[in-house]
Amino acid sequence: MSHHLSEQEIVRRESLQKIREMGIDPYPAAMFEVTAHAADIKAQYEEEILEDGTKNRKNFQDIAIAGRIMAQREAGKAMFMNIQDSTGQIQIYLRGEEVNAAAGRDDFFAVLVKKYLDIGDFVGIKGYAFKTKTGEISVHVKAFTLLSKSLRPLPIVKKDAEGNVYDAFTDPELRYRQRYVDLTVNPQYREIFVKRSKIISTMRRIFDDKGWMEVETPILQPIHGGAAARPFKTHHNTLDMPLYLRIANELYLKRLIVAGFDGVYEFGKMFRNEGMDRTHNPEFTALEFYIAYKDYNWMMTTTEEILEKVAIAVNGDTKVQIGENVVDFKGPYERLSIFGAIEKYTGIDVSNMDEEALRGVCRQFHIEVDATMGKGKLIDELFGEKAEPNLIQPTFITDYPVEMSPLTKKHRSKEGLVERFELFVNCKEVANAYSELNDPIDQRERFEDQLRLAERGDDEAMAMDEDFLRSLEYGMPPTSGIGIGIDRLTMMMTNQTSIQEVLFFPQMKAEKA
Repeated sequence: MSHHLSEQEIVRRESLQKIREMGIDPYPAAMFEVTAHAADIKAQYEEEILEDGTKNRKNFQDIAIAGRIMAQREAGKAMFMNIQDSTGQIQIYLRGEEVNAAAGRDDFFAVLVKKYLDIGDFVGIKGYAFKTKTGEISVHVKAFTLLSKSLRPLPIVKKDAEGNVYDAFTDPELRYRQRYVDLTVNPQYREIFVKRSKIISTMRRIFDDKGWMEVETPILQPIHGGAAARPFKTHHNTLDMPLYLRIANELYLKRLIVAGFDGVYEFGKMFRNEGMDRTHNPEFTALEFYIAYKDYNWMMTTTEEILEKVAIAVNGDTKVQIGENVVDFKGPYERLSIFGAIEKYTGIDVSNMDEEALRGVCRQFHIEVDATMGKGKLIDELFGEKAEPNLIQPTFITDYPVEMSPLTKKHRSKEGLVERFELFVNCKEVANAYSELNDPIDQRERFEDQLRLAERGDDEAMAMDEDFLRSLEYGMPPTSGIGIGIDRLTMMMTNQTSIQEVLFFPQMKAEKA
């Protein structure tokens, strides 16, 4: 994409050339050893006033700090700058004669520092911490190094005396497309991604402590399976065969339970060739784990334990503000069957209805239906429209019809249902779990039902996976498995309404030339 240079960009390129003509490398290869960070200095700096009135600086007296110049102002033969590193900003103070002496040249301060440095440049400084007369903790610079010259101006946010903000970098499309600029000038958004990392690391610690093994399964798969979704399709030239980006990793993780592992988990990227909105991105992160000799009742209790610990690790409390609601992740959570939830919020018992009767109920509530929808899809639409919007506090919706759950064990006591739950929080699905189907003959019949749905035009129906069936025929122990959407969970734990806010680089339309 061609780029027309602005006047400021032209000036910066001219400065770059002048710096090179001074014999200074604007992109030096040598390592700069950082020994201190802005936030630590500001939080931990100590000094005392001695009896004679002089100051005794107790710490941070021989430090090296690096970061971006975010502000600069001249003060006669000296200069103040604000430097921003990964922890925040700190003021630095440069005196011309000192930085000249350290650089071994008389023009260093007057020419390089005052004329050719810009906001956005990366610099490294060595010096000591002190408090200015106004009480601001700062760094007195003894030696100064240019580490990287910035050729594009940053959109620097300014505030006037009344607190009005100007030049803020707030346009969502620009923020998501240029996340590197967003997180530089809007550092408050970094906390979202720090919390996202903490969610994942907390879960890993829980699983590792339980003795479960982290594994990796294929992203390119010959058959898209493990979920009801449209896949991305590609072609492998050497093998001359179609491949699909995975829509789920479920069927491979179950193969590992067949192989004799008692517990496996994977944080994986999934890809679904479907719509984009505030809660969907075509590429997303899911956690799936499968534990042998367990069932969906055990999994509900385990899910409560995990989410309670995650909420405390991320926010210090089980109560989390999500929009207008305070959601409490402390267990136990309410448990409602899907039919019970529909009846609770519509007054209609649909548990014994056939496809035509369900279609009539959907029409009664003005829910759009079409001929491709089987019984499972109709129940799902009805639940999604009438029950889901009411599920604010964490709620397990359980015991789905067999038509909705091709990979789930039939219910031990309720005919026509399966042992499945979905967890809903703040009206959104966060997790999906089963007592896993381990009967290979039943599994084959379920796949055949899915093929019939595909023939009717359901492009989300599952494909037949003969190798997975073969693995089940070798024997899979009773198993419980779950999938948890990490992006949606992060949205909730950080009180964000858009999935784009919790992804470093969300999918975007092609940029206009």
